[in-house]
Amino acid sequence: MSFLDVLYFIIPSAIFYAAPLIMTAIGGVFTERAGVVNIGLEGIMIMGAFISIVFNLSFADQLHEWTPWVGLLVAMVVGIIFSLVLAVAAVSLRADQTVSGVALNMLGLAVAVFATKLIYDKGQTDSIDERFSRFDIPGLSDIPVLGKMFFSDVYGTSILAILVAVLAWFVIYKTPFGLRLRAVGEHPMAADTMGVKVSRMRYFAVMISGALGGIGGAIFAQSIAGNFGALTISGQGFMAIAAMIFGKWHPLGALGAALFFGLAQSLSIAGASIPYVQDVPEVILLILPYVLTILALAGFIGKAAAPKASGKPYIKGKR
Repeated sequence: MSFLDVLYFIIPSAIFYAAPLIMTAIGGVFTERAGVVNIGLEGIMIMGAFISIVFNLSFADQLHEWTPWVGLLVAMVVGIIFSLVLAVAAVSLRADQTVSGVALNMLGLAVAVFATKLIYDKGQTDSIDERFSRFDIPGLSDIPVLGKMFFSDVYGTSILAILVAVLAWFVIYKTPFGLRLRAVGEHPMAADTMGVKVSRMRYFAVMISGALGGIGGAIFAQSIAGNFGALTISGQGFMAIAAMIFGKWHPLGALGAALFFGLAQSLSIAGASIPYVQDVPEVILLILPYVLTILALAGFIGKAAAPKASGKPYIKGKR
């Protein structure tokens, strides 16, 4: 296998594994930019993964190849509803945002596992038959070298994740909504004096993160895992948070960081098929994504400046 063949194998795989992280990390960017720390992304991903698998198993006979895509929409709605728990606690009740996020993670896992046991009478669901299909992008797949690397046998979820990252960059930095969002996260009192509804903007941001986190969990469950159990997500939400921080709270930075973690995950799973990598002990490849997550946070968290009001409840009229 030549070096080019290795790239043909590993790059599409890295983008494929990065898609759930990209979606969830972008959701985290929205909340952080609005001044809310969302540690609960793991719990939101769990709920998205759970509901998408249940929906897929229930409606595959009626919707066929459209089932996983409709499952994304269902997971998005459930993610929004579930994220409102954090919004009410952190924004309306001004509870500690970190504690609220941790509680959301515990609640999401408990609800999903209990419901799985209740519905299927076992610890995990059955495996789904309808998954996301791969396809060649007409015209672009014929480009020499790059066509086979980036535009052949691609998943629609990979394209969706990259488009969402670009759209998020445009919304946050090129629209009035994005300007208000960033103002609320940097100096909420100044934004309030200019007529910006701080609580409303923070609610919107948390709901957006819920939508994207739910979709991220659904993508992982329906394209990578194929079923749902207690260990299906297993740290993906925390990796997304690491990608957000590694990317310096910027949508395109989070995209790049998520691709980096996606590469690590693809090596851990498909490394046995890659020359030289296959000689690395399996345990090293399995822990690689988590080790890189820790190293990224340890090396960059002190160098990247979060939004100034991140994690601070806003009390109108109080400096």
